[in-house]
Amino acid sequence: MRIFPTLDALGEAVGEHLGHGSWHEITQQEIDLFAEATDDHQWIHVDRDRARAGPFGAPVAHGYLTLSLIPRLVRDVYAVRDLAMGINYGLDKVRFPTPVTVGSRVRAGAELVEFTDFPPGKRAVVKVTVEIEGHPKPACVAETVILLIP
Repeated sequence: MRIFPTLDALGEAVGEHLGHGSWHEITQQEIDLFAEATDDHQWIHVDRDRARAGPFGAPVAHGYLTLSLIPRLVRDVYAVRDLAMGINYGLDKVRFPTPVTVGSRVRAGAELVEFTDFPPGKRAVVKVTVEIEGHPKPACVAETVILLIP
């Protein structure tokens, strides 16, 4: 994990790759719980038998499940010490190039793209790439926009 002692120190890292997080296995239970929470029970996610015979050979995680894991996947990539809070301000340019099948392991890589004043703190744009272990293409690429309050 990369530790920044101050917001200003983070700002000096614009254009840099901040590192990679730990691997996280996508389980069927996680997919089923997300289906319940979002009322999205499409068979490619929750019908194990039909999904195994389908185009991906196994159930796949919802794209929005993968997206929703970004805070968890990024939390061990970097941290800022003098931060009171970080607030999710939104997303830009979200894509899902590769489906994530059940049992796959994913991790996040993060790059600080932009860092600007945004009273009472800073606004950071972090490009997050969710990788799938053993796959050349990512599961998700998203520019996250975060308000950082000291």
